[in-house]
Amino acid sequence: MALALLHPSATLDWWAWSIHPSTVLGLAVLAAAYEWRANRRAQNESLGVGRRLSFLAALLVIFVSLNGPIHDLSDVYLFSGHMVQHLLLTLAMPPLLIGGVPGWMLRPILRKSVVAAGARWLTRPVTCFVIFNVVIAAWHLPALYNAAMADHGVHIFEHLMFMSAAVLMWWPLTSQLPELPRLPYPGQMLYCFLMSIPMSIVAVYIVMADHILYPSYSAAPRIWGLSPMDDQMLGGLIMWVPGGLIFIIMMSVVFFKWAARGEDHSAGAQVDWKPGTA
Repeated sequence: MALALLHPSATLDWWAWSIHPSTVLGLAVLAAAYEWRANRRAQNESLGVGRRLSFLAALLVIFVSLNGPIHDLSDVYLFSGHMVQHLLLTLAMPPLLIGGVPGWMLRPILRKSVVAAGARWLTRPVTCFVIFNVVIAAWHLPALYNAAMADHGVHIFEHLMFMSAAVLMWWPLTSQLPELPRLPYPGQMLYCFLMSIPMSIVAVYIVMADHILYPSYSAAPRIWGLSPMDDQMLGGLIMWVPGGLIFIIMMSVVFFKWAARGEDHSAGAQVDWKPGTA
């Protein structure tokens, strides 16, 4: 079923799925590694259904974001579609992925002291904050963004950086590994508040721009009656409002968990969002 759009030369078929082999291969490798490690677990290392479903949901978000109509909409037609794709990859996928991988599955990687030290540094809240926001801001500079739109290899690299940085960003809130713990509840709330600021600044820059920042979209067929400037403004608003709202929601969730459980500040590093058994 094809959806007829307002411009006569622009149509988007929501049922025509363009599949990208690189995405399928990457997801297959992740799934195979997950199952291989799951099948080699010790008797005291459990893997509940909730965790498996969380991991599969993360892979599904990646697949849907990088293939089919969302991919076509974001790469061919609309900057605002690209912002939806980026929010899915950075705000929806990472907590599902982290929640789907129990601590025992990652622990063997930390056996070498050099790796453990590097992991502790990478998962420090300040490090996570800086890496994620630098990656997001840098890739929305016109020069880098337009380079990604012009070269598929650069675009793949951009998405890999987004997802990797986003997993780090979510780590202080959703870690499943006591050796690399979450922040305590008050720290989680402050972290969420601070995380909402840099993305909002980038979004305001896009919304307030008085010219086209990303020319590839100005040459694209027009759909849904959106002019290039309207599309650019809508994309900035999508980054600004839903993107910021996620962190406000997380602040609220953390606050109510903290208040309801009445635990000390260190409890937030061990008990929080859990999709399955440990």
